[in-house]
Amino acid sequence: MATQMLPYLTSLDWPIDIVTPVPLGKKRYRQRGYNQVGLIARPLALAQGWDYAPRVLRRARETISQVGLSASERKRNVRGAFVADSQRVRDRRILIMDDVVTTGATLAACAQALMGGGAREVYALTVARALPRHGLTTV
Repeated sequence: MATQMLPYLTSLDWPIDIVTPVPLGKKRYRQRGYNQVGLIARPLALAQGWDYAPRVLRRARETISQVGLSASERKRNVRGAFVADSQRVRDRRILIMDDVVTTGATLAACAQALMGGGAREVYALTVARALPRHGLTTV
């Protein structure tokens, strides 16, 4: 997947310092044993010569699954759910990666945490976006 995404990411010419995946909740991480987005984010970061830092963003609290929630419920569900390592992100340009964006609530909450931690700029990249009642499309 990273191989297919690399030309697109390169074409964006973003001035990134650090790449980080949206962190999983503890329960989901225990179930899977890995963060699936990290498997894509890491090789993309390395190919671009950027730092891959999966721990600069962490969950401040657990959230329920976003599946089936309305846009307002999703926003409320993830509000304040993330916290950034301010020592690592201060004055840095951060790329957050996630697998699917539906309403953007999770990415917005992550960006808010990173900016609150002092990040200079925050960019977001997802593997796919959900289309209302039409399934998924890939980037």
